[in-house]
Amino acid sequence: MTLTELLPIRDLQSCCAPITREPLSVLNAESLAVSLKALADPARLRILSMVAAHADKEACVCDLTEPLGLSQPTVSHHLKVLVDAGYLTRSKRGTWAYFAIVPGSLDSVAGLLATV
Repeated sequence: MTLTELLPIRDLQSCCAPITREPLSVLNAESLAVSLKALADPARLRILSMVAAHADKEACVCDLTEPLGLSQPTVSHHLKVLVDAGYLTRSKRGTWAYFAIVPGSLDSVAGLLATV
């Protein structure tokens, strides 16, 4: 089961109070942990940054492998983890897949960690 089946990133903020306001339920804590685990990798953080900074706010694997210094299968694995966690979308064009950040996905996680 993927995180998006448990608790989609885009819905985290609407269903869950920031963790400093009230205790998380077991299910929400587990879902948030999976979501944060997807971000807790230096290559994945760099991928998100590179996609956000790329022209048209999207990139394909071929745009990421050389700057990351990783093989295409490794980059593809990281992209899949980010898609499954709800941080990136994937659109296929011919033989290439292009990835873009899901609007608001990072804001939702940041909102959960807010101390307000």
